[in-house]
Amino acid sequence: MVNPLRGEVEITLDGIPHVARLTLGALAELEAALKTTSLLEMAARFEDGKFSASDVVAVIVAGLRGGGWRGGRDDLLSADIDGGAVAAAQAAAQLLARAFGVAAA
Repeated sequence: MVNPLRGEVEITLDGIPHVARLTLGALAELEAALKTTSLLEMAARFEDGKFSASDVVAVIVAGLRGGGWRGGRDDLLSADIDGGAVAAAQAAAQLLARAFGVAAA
């Protein structure tokens, strides 16, 4: 069970639910993966709709790692994400919104 008040989002990979959360370490990893210079730049990229599928993958990987998952990008790319690309993009948006304290569905 995830706790949205802690910034957690559930992501199901290969039929197994995982907790994802953008901790400070996960945000630092994400910042490096997206080659952004600040958290604000990273958030604006998503807010402005200027993100790619690779960006979504980076957010999901960072969030899953922040939740304790030990996989990496290649593991996620080979996994079946419940709900597909749309659910992955929604989860990425929820992770960012919750990490920055914005009310999210």
